Parts: sequence; structure tokens; C-alpha cells
Amino acid sequence: MARNRETIVYLDTHVVVWLYAGLLDKVTDAAKRAIDESDLFVSQMARLELQYLFEIGRLKVRADTIIRSLSESIGLKLSEIAFDQIIGEALKLSWTRDVFDRLLVAEAKTQRRGFISADNHIQSNYKQTIW
Repeated sequence: MARNRETIVYLDTHVVVWLYAGLLDKVTDAAKRAIDESDLFVSQMARLELQYLFEIGRLKVRADTIIRSLSESIGLKLSEIAFDQIIGEALKLSWTRDVFDRLLVAEAKTQRRGFISADNHIQSNYKQTIW
């Protein structure tokens, strides 16, 4: 599966969890194609959300374990976009009250990149959502 170095996509937190758990049956064919053909990035906010999910008992492993594993297996990279740039865009996204979704989409939007997500609300509001 060759990756197109010019195509970068961001992953929503639940997609990261599914990939780590090997739950590819939860991912659509379009999302699988994007995963196979693109460079994959995850926001630092998704990293924080993963850790939060671990701390409240919804995940059994820490965020950095998941990120490291996916970095080794599929080349997932942590984004290093300046937080003030992300916040500037997030301030414009009043369609959600979920702070994680707001920041994750804002980051993809600042970079004009696709965002792989099964979330219907995100799909309805961010046109570059891949699902």
C-alpha cells in the first residue's frame, strides 16, 4: 500500500482507537482507502482525548502507547501545528459544544486537510470529512 506523500489526512480519536484495536470492520471503504493512500496525522488534542479516555477507564492503555504503536505499524504522526492557530480557527466553529471535536476539526481545517471521522455531526459541518 503505497502512500501518496502529497496527501495528508487527520484521524478522529475514535478512528485511532479502532485502528489500534484492529477493528477495521468499523471503517468504511472510503476511509480505508484514505488511510492506505495518505500520510496519517493525529492532533495533539486527540492524544489528550485518548489519555482522558484511559483515565476514566474507557481505554485500557495510555495515549502514548496507542500513538507509538500506530506510528510503528502505519506511520501515524503527531501533528505539531501551533495551538494559537488551531484556537483561532476553533473560535469560528460554533456548530459543536464538544471541545475535542471543535479543536480536532479546526486543526484539519487550518491545514486544509481531510479528516477521517464516523461522526455524523462532523460530516455535516466539515466538508473535507472522509467517511
